[in-house]
Amino acid sequence: MALKIIDHGTPEYQQMIQLREEILRRPLGMQFDTEELESERQNILMAAYEEDQMLGCCMLVEEAPDTVRLRQMAVLDDLQGKGIGKALMNFAENIARDRGYKKITMHARRNAQGFYEKMGYRKKGEEFHEITIPHYVMEKQL
Repeated sequence: MALKIIDHGTPEYQQMIQLREEILRRPLGMQFDTEELESERQNILMAAYEEDQMLGCCMLVEEAPDTVRLRQMAVLDDLQGKGIGKALMNFAENIARDRGYKKITMHARRNAQGFYEKMGYRKKGEEFHEITIPHYVMEKQL
């Protein structure tokens, strides 16, 4: 498996949009809009590949000079639990550390909370609803 940073607007980015739509958006009856996708130009976009197939992806968004937020973490349904998410998280944390960030935050879906806790993230505050489903703010010091 190869882990890499991908560039906004490339064919790889189009694969990323498709994967995120399939895993994160379509089940909720949602789609991306052009403005939202354009705003991702400034983010650090990452993906896991096996040959030419994207297996998973995520992105980091700067929230403060020392903090990034993990967003849009997605792994193909039939490959969840096989270490791809863990590898992507380690990759994202290393990239964040290399770029001088000290903390990663996220809005984690309740059904993914256990995965993130195993990766060292801790809940901050109470459950809340975002995009119609329960989430927690979680964070980790790097």
